[in-house]
This record gives sequence, C-alpha cells and structure tokens, in this order.
Amino acid sequence: MNPEQFVQELSKYNFRLTDEQKKQFKLYFKDLLAANEHVNLTRITEEDDVYLKHFFDSLTPLLTFKKVFKENTTLCDVGSGAGFPSLPLKILQPTLRVTIVDSLAKRLTFLKKLITELNFQGVTLVHGRAEDVGQNKLYREKFDIVTARAVAKMPVLSEYCLPLVKKGGYFIALKGPKADDELKDSQKALAVLGGKVISSKTLTLPDSDEERTLILVQKDKLTPKKYPRQAGTPHRKPIH
Repeated sequence: MNPEQFVQELSKYNFRLTDEQKKQFKLYFKDLLAANEHVNLTRITEEDDVYLKHFFDSLTPLLTFKKVFKENTTLCDVGSGAGFPSLPLKILQPTLRVTIVDSLAKRLTFLKKLITELNFQGVTLVHGRAEDVGQNKLYREKFDIVTARAVAKMPVLSEYCLPLVKKGGYFIALKGPKADDELKDSQKALAVLGGKVISSKTLTLPDSDEERTLILVQKDKLTPKKYPRQAGTPHRKPIH
C-alpha cells in the first residue's frame, strides 16, 4: 500500500486527509526508518509495508469502532513501541488526548523527538511497566479508551489495560488472526477485572492476506484494588 493508496483507502471510510496529515505520515515513516538504524523499533521497513502493516493497521480501531472515538477522547496506549496504534490515530483524529506507556527508555526517546517533529499537542509519555502505572492514581481508571497492539495474550493484556480504563470506557485489543481461543481463555480475567466483550471483528488489511482481529471490551465495573498485580506476575500467573 503506497501513500496514495493509503489516502484512497481512508477516503472510503469518509476520512479525507489534509496536506498536513499526509505530510505527518511521510515524516513518521522517515523518522521511523532513521531511528530504526540505532534502536530496534520494527522489522518492517519497506514503505508499502509500513503504510499497510503499521499505519493502516493502527487505524483499524477508529475505522471499525468509530462511535467510541468521540471529540477530545482520552486514550492510553500500553506498550506502544514505535507509537502504534496511538500516533497514527492521533494524526487521523487530532483532538485525541494520548498517553503512551512504555517500559523502554530508548523507545520513549524516539517518541519524544517524533512528537515534536509532528507538532503534536496533547501527547504524554510515561516511562514504566503497565502493572505499576495501573496502580498509580494519576492514571488508574482515568482513560476513555485503552489500546494495546501485539503486547501479550488476552488474559495478561486485560490485566495490563483494564485497570487504566474508566468505568464506562473501552479497552481495544489489536490482535492477529484467530484470536478466538485467546478470547475464550480471557473470559474469567475480563469478568474479574470489570470488563465485558462488546464486539470481536475479524478483518483483512486491504489488498493483502493480512488478517487481524479487533476486540472491543467495555468496562462496566471498577477493577478490584489488587489488580494489576506486581510487575511480572500477570505474565507468570495469568487469571484463569
């Protein structure tokens, strides 16, 4: 998917990119490649692949669950890596107020520079592990939407993300193909942590055989205080 095809594809969803937005995506691509020579951010480096598998892929929650992305929505992106999905979402919906949580300082250094270059307002970077951030009263149950892409299996991911979602808000997991088993395995974790699955959508990225699953979870109860457990525990002992 080259940049022109990317623009055309988004227009099918009634998103007309401005010249400024097109420029931001181009700059993002250039900065990603430059930084990737020094910091391991991505294995995907061809322009067509970055536009499809990083940029378009990151936008699928907004294209699929448009109704939950309201004006001035607060979004927390857990384990964002090189800024996916939150920063492409921010380009497409500039009123999003984004908080990125990542445990690796080198990635945050890249993101800080990128945010300045893209001239973003309303993006906060938090250095820490999701388990610690989820117990911090500055962030706990403060966000309308929490996203995570390719971070962990659903039972573990739910414990990372749901404590950050405010009651009535949403957790959106961006998963690969065949996420049904993960979803089954996460039923207890979701119930314990206060979430329920509203929708699970399988899609194929345009003009490719790249399958994705988007899982939309609404938080209908507050998360018990003991969650998330201390760093490393969710991964070692998932809620089953």
